[in-house]
Formats: sequence, structure tokens, C-alpha cells
Amino acid sequence: MFKFLKNLRGWGSRPGSLFVLIAGLAIGGVSFASFGSFMVYANSEHFCANACHEMQPLQKEHKGTIHDVNRSGVRATCNDCHVPHEYVPNYLAKLGLLSDVWGHWTGSIDTKEKFEAKRFELAKRVWVYMKANDSRECRHCHTTAKMDPDKQTEKALKRHEKGRLEGQTCIECHFAIAHTEPDGPGPQEIFSAKAAPADAPASAAAPVSTRKE
Repeated sequence: MFKFLKNLRGWGSRPGSLFVLIAGLAIGGVSFASFGSFMVYANSEHFCANACHEMQPLQKEHKGTIHDVNRSGVRATCNDCHVPHEYVPNYLAKLGLLSDVWGHWTGSIDTKEKFEAKRFELAKRVWVYMKANDSRECRHCHTTAKMDPDKQTEKALKRHEKGRLEGQTCIECHFAIAHTEPDGPGPQEIFSAKAAPADAPASAAAPVSTRKE
């Protein structure tokens, strides 16, 4: 340890060492600021819709939905629903999206036909993700404790209470809100099938998509 400090002191006494230190700090500061600025931009609707052409049709689907236009003017864009809002989880989620970059370069969904063929698979991936984190991104804006029961319909009140008693989460009922609903089973059917015993009869009840509630 003392030898290291002695060597460090010796290095610091050399000509130009102060310049190297200042230059290093400046480069580090600029790099950190650039990284932070990019992360902020990567959370924007403009980046999500234009960084990859595969996302442009999804932006068009979002237009005119309740998350785009509503009586209060409060919008939910791509990052509000699809990535965590806390800094560290947000950065980790961004790193996890490298698989999407690979899919872009390999042309996994580079045409409308390819995307439609995988729409259910992609939607299911999002549903499973949101089920696992108890619809964390939904709850960033929608606080259950602050919901005014007097401003909800009787049907909405009953469904919310039923969901609470059965341990359901937002995505099990509120899906296909901002994007086209894919063909195939919905979240309720998928999660009910996973939770049911192997010898239990399959339910014929269809999932309910409460898009406008």
C-alpha cells in the first residue's frame, strides 16, 4: 500500500501529470454526461418510434388511443409502459434490449407480415413481464389507493374488487389498450392455465379487455 502511494506521488510530481489528470476528469465528465443525455433521449417517444423502423407501425397504433388523447391531456408514451422509471432498473432494462437490436439487424420483424406473425408472441412476452412485476409501470401513474370509487362505474368497481380478492394485476384485464389485440388467448386465459392443476378442465370463459374503463 505504501509502495503504491509512493509510486503515485512520484507520478504526480512528473511534468504534465496535472494536465493528464484534468484531461482525464474532463473526458470522464463528458462521457458520463453524454451517457446520461442519451438515456434521457432513449426514453422519449421520438427515439422509440424512429430508432427502428419496426416500431413505427406501433406508434401509429398508439395514436388516438386513450393513452394518447383523453379528456385530461395526460399521455402515456412508450417508456411510460415498457420500461421501469427508477434509474438503475431503467438502465438495466436498456441493456436488456440489446436482443431487440439483434432482432433489428437480423430482420426478425422487419416487415409487416413478419411482425403480425409474431404479434402474439411479442404481446405475451410483455404480459408475462408485467404480471411478474405486478404491473409496475401501470402503477407508476395509476395509484389504487387514490382511485375515487364515486367516479367509477358499478361494473368497474366490481371488477376491481374481484381482481383484488383473486390477486390479479392490472394487465390481466387492461390489455390491448394502446396496440392491436393479437389473435390467441389473452392474459387471463394464459395465467389461469398456468395456475390450474394439470387435470383441471379448461375454462371456456374468454378474457375481458377493458380498454375504455
